[in-house]
Amino acid sequence: MPKTLLHRTLSPLLLWRLRHVNDRVYLILVSVLVGGLAGLAAVVLKTSVQKAQELLYSWVPEQDRVFALFLYPIIGIGLTVLFTRYVLNGALSRGIGPIIYNIARQGSIVPRSKLYSQLITSFLTVTFGGSAGLEAPISVTGSALGSNVGRILRVGRRERRLLVGCGAAAGVAAIFNSPIAGVLFAVEVILSELSAPFFIPLLISSATATVVSKSLYAGQPFVLITTTWPVQAIPFYIVLGLMAALLSVYMIRVYFLADKYFERQKGTFSKVLLGGLALGIMVFVFPPLYGEGYNIVQLLLGGQPERLTDGSVFSVYRDENVWTLLLVAVASMLLKVFATCITVGSGGNGGMFGSSLFAGALVGFVTARLINLSGLYPISEVHFIVLGMAGTLAGVIHAPLTAIFLIAEITGGYALFVPLMVVCSSSYLITRYFEPYSVYTRKLVTRGVYMHADRDRSLLAQLDPMSLVSRDFVAVSPDSTLGELVMVFRHATRNLFPVVDAEGRLAGIVALDTVRDALFDDEHYTTTKVRDLMTPPPAIVNPDDTMLDILRCMEQLNAWALPVVSNGRYAGFILKSAILASYRRQLLKETE
Repeated sequence: MPKTLLHRTLSPLLLWRLRHVNDRVYLILVSVLVGGLAGLAAVVLKTSVQKAQELLYSWVPEQDRVFALFLYPIIGIGLTVLFTRYVLNGALSRGIGPIIYNIARQGSIVPRSKLYSQLITSFLTVTFGGSAGLEAPISVTGSALGSNVGRILRVGRRERRLLVGCGAAAGVAAIFNSPIAGVLFAVEVILSELSAPFFIPLLISSATATVVSKSLYAGQPFVLITTTWPVQAIPFYIVLGLMAALLSVYMIRVYFLADKYFERQKGTFSKVLLGGLALGIMVFVFPPLYGEGYNIVQLLLGGQPERLTDGSVFSVYRDENVWTLLLVAVASMLLKVFATCITVGSGGNGGMFGSSLFAGALVGFVTARLINLSGLYPISEVHFIVLGMAGTLAGVIHAPLTAIFLIAEITGGYALFVPLMVVCSSSYLITRYFEPYSVYTRKLVTRGVYMHADRDRSLLAQLDPMSLVSRDFVAVSPDSTLGELVMVFRHATRNLFPVVDAEGRLAGIVALDTVRDALFDDEHYTTTKVRDLMTPPPAIVNPDDTMLDILRCMEQLNAWALPVVSNGRYAGFILKSAILASYRRQLLKETE
């Protein structure tokens, strides 16, 4: 339906709403709609991936499956790249980071293409064994639903931002049947601030998605019912928190090193081929790396860790040496982040949420098994597996409350609540000491986007420096005479003049106050050049400088204006008054 026709159809309903439904009730109704749609999207994706993987397995004889695991990832990544290039015109922003950017810099407007692009590309990637999670694509789809439903139904800017969070919360809630974890994910990861009344739409949206998921999708990725935990194990929980923190720091750093590496690589299809081959080799040697890996987590929770070696070259040794199993577990744990980076970097789509749970389950299992082998204290390996998942998730995405309540909900209650608090808090604090920003926000911070910092910094981050550049400053040539400069002064409205050479480069500046005495020296009107009067600018602003840095520089230099240079050429001046005026306008928008 064309946009104008859609608006024409909805206009009478929206007018009726303004007359009969107050804004609070209307927002709740819209949050129900967003939650239902996001829950349905999550069910469709999870179900389709599960059915398609079963179909792919059924096509291949059991004795040939190891070779299928080698080839399938290349096919999946290749199909994703083809879809991205020829359907999306190469525009596929991956992960939660772009959604945070949409909120911070683009008024919570998420492109309509994300309503379907994330579902299709992640389906192609993960179905064929791409080693990444579906949580990020589902959350992005939910956020896109919240943003675009809000735009269609004419909600305000602030409410639209909340609906973006509602969609993300609904996506996570639908995947794990964990409504509280979905809400906390939106609060900790997506939304920078939230007032108490806004919790109600989040809760309703998350609950709606959970109802949809439970009605249409049987089960959840993993389930564990537990009733108690030993107080004597507290020191070992702290050890597990440390191990989860070290793993989290490792995963964050490897993820961004790999991201930089793939950004430097040229040639789309060569990346697909090389990345697919690398991933295929890793999966061939360590089959647990195939796909999301939730089947491996379920095996661990079911007390079958020995099946980690199924289908691998190590399977013949698992009954002879206990260390073989631990070797496979440690290697799979450490290589999971590489497998995810290769999957995404070579053209696939997926996220680190599921990979963090997978690696966390393995670090919990390895830690518990080593403690048990040492004879120090009999540890429940199943407990350590779920605690390791929570601790690693808390560290990687910097969301300890999400991790605590997610595991609490999927384990059928809050029996492990205290151990969860110990592991997640210690993992989060240690990880944050070494890595102040999460896997979702670290790259954004380098671009000046501070979603979870103080309010002033967040608002300043939303301002684009280049949009505030003033271009009405009269430029003069360094070869102009003093007499020509006086004529410029007479007709100018500014008292600051950039000195620009013939190639457009900034040579210096001339301030009226600093050359006032020379203006009355008419004997030198023809002999004195502008180059003799100009001074270097106190600082130069580049297009990639953050607004916070620009304003801080102005304060330190006591400057009211600074020149802007783009690609080596003078572009104009940025004024402190313009920054403050734009900041006030942004503040008013935030409070609408």
